[in-house]
Amino acid sequence: MKVGLIGCVDSSEMALKTLLSIDGLDVAAVVTREQSAVNADFCDLSKICKVNQIPYHFENPKERYLSIEFLQKYDLDVVYCVGWSYLLNEDLLSLPRMGVIGFHPAKLPQNRGRHPIIWALALGLEETASTFFKMDTGADSGPILSQVNITIDSSDNAKSLYAKILNVAEVQIKKISLDLMRGSAVFKEQDHMKATYWRKRSRKDGNIDFRMTAEGIHDLVRALAPPYPCAEFLLVDEYILVPKSTLVLTEFPQNIEPGKVLDKSDDGILVKTHNKSAIWLQGFDTEKIEIGQFL
Repeated sequence: MKVGLIGCVDSSEMALKTLLSIDGLDVAAVVTREQSAVNADFCDLSKICKVNQIPYHFENPKERYLSIEFLQKYDLDVVYCVGWSYLLNEDLLSLPRMGVIGFHPAKLPQNRGRHPIIWALALGLEETASTFFKMDTGADSGPILSQVNITIDSSDNAKSLYAKILNVAEVQIKKISLDLMRGSAVFKEQDHMKATYWRKRSRKDGNIDFRMTAEGIHDLVRALAPPYPCAEFLLVDEYILVPKSTLVLTEFPQNIEPGKVLDKSDDGILVKTHNKSAIWLQGFDTEKIEIGQFL
């Protein structure tokens, strides 16, 4: 079975390596990006392609038709699209015989759309999923081929949840590919009446507001932990990036205003939040911050 891959991030790399490990598959072509300013987990797939002598094409977003022309040369049975920032058009979707298999780390039909790992953590969800589906011209709306639920632990951050999802997705790709080769793959239509959509996040979604609960701030920090750009707060005229936080069990007087610095260490500050709670924000230089200061 001749397979193509479209992608340019860490999950794309996992998918490419997995496909290369499957007997009977011929990874015949890869469409990727030479660089990306929008993908925090960008990965250069050309190195793997060169080692394995796989033809590849760097897509220019302004000339997407060239990607279709490139893939047309290889008479593909199926294409995997894993880690791509925009929808594919009908010309590309209809190119491989079995269609294009997409990947979305959420429990479809819920939570279609953008930034599923970030939103799942920021909203405090306790479960997500790794979902593969046959792509159509909609956003994550095609029939599902494989879906595995994944528990989100309170200790998870973006990096650890991403790793969990990739471990599950690797197993799914192997099974999906074998099912496709055997002709035993089953596609299940989504219940579109149950569909929900997550919007594209902006920088302001990462701003820490100390009127939030400590738990809400902690969820935001772990959602935007590396490889993502980190939650942040404003210190006078400088944004401070916060890669880590720790919840505390101690209760503090309710009449202390949110945003007051209660304690500090070399790499963190304890800040009063909503009601009687406070939170340690960690992983940055605290030299310019004083106990008693308001943020």
